[in-house]
Amino acid sequence: MTDFIDAFRTALGLIVTLDPDLVEILVLSLKVSVTAVAIASLLGFAIGGALAVYRFPGRGAVSAILSALMGLPPVVAGLIVYLLLSNVGPLGVLQLLYTPTAMIIAQVILVTPIIGALTRQACEDLLEEYDEQLRSLGASSGAIVVTLLWDGRYRLITAVLAGFGRAIAEVGAVMIVGGNIDHVTRTMTTAIALETSKGNIALALALGILLLAIAFAVNASLIWVQRLASRLAYA
Repeated sequence: MTDFIDAFRTALGLIVTLDPDLVEILVLSLKVSVTAVAIASLLGFAIGGALAVYRFPGRGAVSAILSALMGLPPVVAGLIVYLLLSNVGPLGVLQLLYTPTAMIIAQVILVTPIIGALTRQACEDLLEEYDEQLRSLGASSGAIVVTLLWDGRYRLITAVLAGFGRAIAEVGAVMIVGGNIDHVTRTMTTAIALETSKGNIALALALGILLLAIAFAVNASLIWVQRLASRLAYA
């Protein structure tokens, strides 16, 4: 018990003093996850909005696949990206394996279905209410998608925050494609796994505390956005 308390105190000291290694890992984690979520948001909004408005053969199957991919195992996503970016893969010439870019690609694959599926559901709910009105005004399908995305922006913020929560806590995929290389591709989750196995509990605890803080902040933001959307809906 005394060892744990000492490790916890040391972890707090690392956070308070802004330990350079800790800050470096935190910044890289945020950079990778924020970039991945930004890209996934653009893709997810477009895919979800199109599936809600456009009618085409196989639409139901595409929607079902998108929903199923919300539960895509991270290690499978990592394996797919690894095979694509490895020297024997079709994109091996780009030499992106074991770089932050590879980690971003893996997280985009994981997060896009989440944002896309939630966007589709939000747009479909709004379309039931506004479809006849928008069609009567002569709005094109593209204009309807844009209108629904704007009108449902608070719900979409919730989708983005959910995607960020998935990305920042991801370990399997980024471990496979990033390699957990010190000062290059080491994120909070992969560093926690490594430092724990090495017995460096203080650094692992410090990273765990920061990761929990981010998770709580994301959840608090989700609740705040939902309450704000409810107030505006009845304003």
